Amino acid sequence: MRNRVRSFLTMLGVIIGVSSVILLISLGSGVKTFVTGELEGLGSNLIIVVPGQIDTQQGFASARGGGIGAITSSKLETSDVEQIRQDVSEVSEAVGVILGSSVIKYGDEKKTVQIIGTSSEFADVRNTTLSRGQFFSQADVSSGRKVVVLGANVADDYFSGADPVGEKIDVDTFRYTTIGVLEKKGGLGQSNLDDQVIIPVTAAHRLFDRKYLNFIYIKIVSSDMVETAIPNIKTVLEKQFDEDEFTLVDQKEILKSVSNILNMLTYALSGIAAISLVVGGVGIMNIMLVSVTERTREIGLRKAVGATPRIILMQFLTESVFLSLAGGVIGISIGVLGSLLVGQFMKTTIALWSILLSFAVSAGVGIIFGVMPARKASLLNPIDALRYE
Repeated sequence: MRNRVRSFLTMLGVIIGVSSVILLISLGSGVKTFVTGELEGLGSNLIIVVPGQIDTQQGFASARGGGIGAITSSKLETSDVEQIRQDVSEVSEAVGVILGSSVIKYGDEKKTVQIIGTSSEFADVRNTTLSRGQFFSQADVSSGRKVVVLGANVADDYFSGADPVGEKIDVDTFRYTTIGVLEKKGGLGQSNLDDQVIIPVTAAHRLFDRKYLNFIYIKIVSSDMVETAIPNIKTVLEKQFDEDEFTLVDQKEILKSVSNILNMLTYALSGIAAISLVVGGVGIMNIMLVSVTERTREIGLRKAVGATPRIILMQFLTESVFLSLAGGVIGISIGVLGSLLVGQFMKTTIALWSILLSFAVSAGVGIIFGVMPARKASLLNPIDALRYE
């Protein structure tokens, strides 16, 4: 029983290391799959014009003087949207966006909600549909009519499943009429329309007292035309702005940037978790050294009856690898079960390569940290070993 407990404690480092690596890789892969799916949901033929400069290879955190949603340095106006729509043949549609937040009140319910000010083509550009009512028209935009389309979650929060179309809600000090509810779609950050409300861009100018747009969404006729559209859009914008006053971001660049960041994060966390494997390997080496000492007379006796140093070395090396592999199998089982459990609450993806890699690394740990004890056992002098007390 004592040896079983000792063996389990020896394997504990490997178990923790392997299970942590598998769990972290499955979480990272799941998040990457989710984020990629959400971004692809925007459409591979979507280009975003943002104020300032962004190094899309380094991610949006590297934005200088702007970025997604920036307004302090923005000089983008509705007239720029019209110019792009008219002058670039590859453009199917383009809409300007003003982002802001305001307190929305209906009855006793009151909370701060993100608001999008845009034009009537927004639903088409963002590939979204309505579950109730309708989107506002160009006439509503032109007149600055105070109408609002609610995101699915916002509608549920305020109306608890009842039909909100026709109801009046207070946005800041203005009273708006609800004309539609978006189909629940999900998304990330500023792309999650479920938690936002949409009003005409002209109403947003008045609500937030702003002249400039936060960014421009541009829908290209097809994804094959994105590469040819980008320089043409740049040409139009450079007539009005300096090169460092705007950045064009297409979905491929966003996906590449996000994938790189998530991969780096996953590998970094997995590397930290893998330290447990080293600790486990040291534990295996120590316990095997103790085992060699405890079994010195046994080793001497085996050598006396003909066992070669190679046979002794392979015996102890096999025991070391077995301990490590047993810990690896237990760790893999815990990691997979943990991933399935976490998968009930968030997206996880169990990668077969991570399981195979963990199994191989477990065997490698057993070999690397088992060599020294095995070599020590194989080099024992049989006469001295038989005299050992």
